[in-house]
Amino acid sequence: MRPMRLDMAGFTVFREETTVDFTDADFFALVGPTGSGKSTVLDAICFALYGTVPRWGGTRGLANALAPSATEARVRLVFESAGDRYVATRVVRRDGRGTVKTANAGLQLMPPGFDVTKLDTGLSPEDLGEVVAGTPAEMERAVLDAVGLPYEQFTSCVVLPQGQFADFLHAKPATRQQILVNLLGLGIYEEVQKKATERAGRAEARLETIDQTLGGLTDVDDDTLTDVRQRVDRMRELAEAVAVAVPELDRARATAREQTAALAALDAELTVLAGVRPPDGIAELARAVAAAREAADKAATAVGLAEEREEKLRGELAAAGDESALRLLLKAHADREKLTGEVATVRAAVTTAQTEHDAAAAALAEARTAAERAEAELEAAFRAHEEAKATDQAVALRAHLVAGAPCPVCEQEVPRVPAVPAGSAVARAVAAGKAARGASETANRLVQERDAAARELDRVLLRARTEHDQLRTRLTELDEQLAEAAAPEALREGLAEHARLRRALEEAAGAVRAGRDAARRARGALDGAEERLRRAWRDFDAARDGLARFGPPAADRDDVAAAWATLAGWAGEQADRRRADRDALAAEVGAAEATVGEAEERIGGLFTAAGLAVADDPLRDAAVAVERAEAELRRLAERRKQAAELREQRAGHEREARVARALAGHLRANNFERWLLAEALDLLVDGASRILRELSGGQYDLVHDKGEFFVVDHHDAGLRRGVRTLSGGETFQASLSLALALSEQLAGMSTSAASLESIVLDEGFGTLDAATLDTVAATLENLAARGDRMVGVVTHVPALAERIPVRFEVRKDARTARVERTGR
Repeated sequence: MRPMRLDMAGFTVFREETTVDFTDADFFALVGPTGSGKSTVLDAICFALYGTVPRWGGTRGLANALAPSATEARVRLVFESAGDRYVATRVVRRDGRGTVKTANAGLQLMPPGFDVTKLDTGLSPEDLGEVVAGTPAEMERAVLDAVGLPYEQFTSCVVLPQGQFADFLHAKPATRQQILVNLLGLGIYEEVQKKATERAGRAEARLETIDQTLGGLTDVDDDTLTDVRQRVDRMRELAEAVAVAVPELDRARATAREQTAALAALDAELTVLAGVRPPDGIAELARAVAAAREAADKAATAVGLAEEREEKLRGELAAAGDESALRLLLKAHADREKLTGEVATVRAAVTTAQTEHDAAAAALAEARTAAERAEAELEAAFRAHEEAKATDQAVALRAHLVAGAPCPVCEQEVPRVPAVPAGSAVARAVAAGKAARGASETANRLVQERDAAARELDRVLLRARTEHDQLRTRLTELDEQLAEAAAPEALREGLAEHARLRRALEEAAGAVRAGRDAARRARGALDGAEERLRRAWRDFDAARDGLARFGPPAADRDDVAAAWATLAGWAGEQADRRRADRDALAAEVGAAEATVGEAEERIGGLFTAAGLAVADDPLRDAAVAVERAEAELRRLAERRKQAAELREQRAGHEREARVARALAGHLRANNFERWLLAEALDLLVDGASRILRELSGGQYDLVHDKGEFFVVDHHDAGLRRGVRTLSGGETFQASLSLALALSEQLAGMSTSAASLESIVLDEGFGTLDAATLDTVAATLENLAARGDRMVGVVTHVPALAERIPVRFEVRKDARTARVERTGR
């Protein structure tokens, strides 16, 4: 088997569509960081072929195939095997309940020369070739035929899982023997031994069963056959005699049944007639009905009188007028009286507000006049201040004037210099101005205060006048409403009359209700009494109808007690006449029963003579006796035939048990299996030694002694070394040699034609030192140079990957893993 192309989508870490093309990759490496998905590529190859993966622990855990949160995983592998090219496809899906199932699995044989690159053009499955398998069950057989190896041998010869590479080399002899038994299928001989033992046991069990059956087949000789045939003849004679006697018995029984039925009918008539008696208390029932009817009539009359009084009071209450209107008029009188007082109060408030308003207006006018005077005085003070400044300036110039000298202002001669006045005119004017300003400000403040008070009094007066107008309007409306109304005293008297009539009406209504309750009770008592009377008539009618076949007399429908008395007397007379006829009929029944007894005794004698018990149904029992005798004759013939066949079968089973027991004895000691294991181990070590010499350049041979492996080092004088003393590189070479030899030997011993055209090693090389790693790399190069198979390696060691010509680099990000081819 040689992989050509691998397509994945949604498979574990490969969420997105990924393709790996192995077409010309004879020697390749899958490289990348730890956990990037290198081993997953090999998992996909195994999954496409076998539906499971070594890392899943041998279980078919389909849920492991799905990428996280993915609902579908698809894997398609194109591979060559023995010159043919196949494509294997598997699809798994998760349904709405979370269950993961295989949605599609198939294997197709591709046409010769099919170009693998055409898969990228979106070909339909029908274009890929002949369908070899279309279901998971069919895939298992078809892959075994195509590849030549079952899953366990495929993972030991073609794809070697990580961590299991050197297990076979270092295993204990017993463990290695069991591995060989499993891989080479030698357990089949143990199965053969078990099946031979089981077959011998089954044959011996059949012998025992046949012997037991033959032991139970007694009385099959000729004398028994003669006795059975004679019994058949006797039973047939019995059936003929019974066939003659039974009609006579049937006639006698028919006569007895008729007489007995007549007697039973007579007794039944007597029972019916004797049971006709008037019910207890039938005479008092009519009196109870009359009393109940009288009480009901009285109650109905009382109800009528109470209803008339109630209706009269309702009319009087309606004539008294509307109580609500009276109450509204009385309330209007009270509202008018109250409103009149409120109008007087508001009118006084309006007068007071008007007085205060007039006083405030006068005070405001007076304040405004005072403010005007103060403003005029302030203006005069301002002018006096200006004049005083001019005077003071002139006085100041006087100090510099000289009589007869020119004036500095007008340049005329000053005839005389006036005297300088005492004090400053400006100072006096300033003092007078401050006093005038203070008086003006005081007067203006007083104007503002009195103006605000006047405006407030205006609002108060307006509100008072508005309220007075509203009250007057309401008072006018009440006057109009009460213009034609009665006085309050009359209204109160009307309301009192309404209350009196209402109380009387309630009392009358109560009397009506009480009367109606009493009438209902009386009517109920009457209905009950009448129902009892009707039931008494129904009972009478039922009793008379039961006697209809006897022709009872007519009944008086006016008096139930008299009707019952008439019917009971007539029934007594009828019963007396029938009792007189009963004795003669009873004698006839006895005679008929005696005739039946004689006929039954004759038939019983026939059965006793035939050796059978007396029968309830002679004809049927005689027929059954004949059938049983004939059936016994048939069974005897069948048992004689069965005994002959069992003797013939016994001879065959005895031969089969002897042969199977001999084969099981030959295989029971496991000598044959041990011999096969020894031969297989010799062939395995010889083949591995040949490969090891080639891989190591002639340095090493592999031998075994008592189940243990040793390496012969020809560079060290043929020294024999235990395999556990080998270095990492030497262990790799020895393990690889064993793996290759084991794969070749498995192919040779496989029941189908295995095609071992590739080997892929998923082995961790990170723990090897540089020298050992170089040895491993050289070994792989030598293996690839042989050219007999594709060689693949999974590694994250750069030094090893760089020596491999074709590399598939696997990278993984947060979403998916990807594969990129590098190198040649």
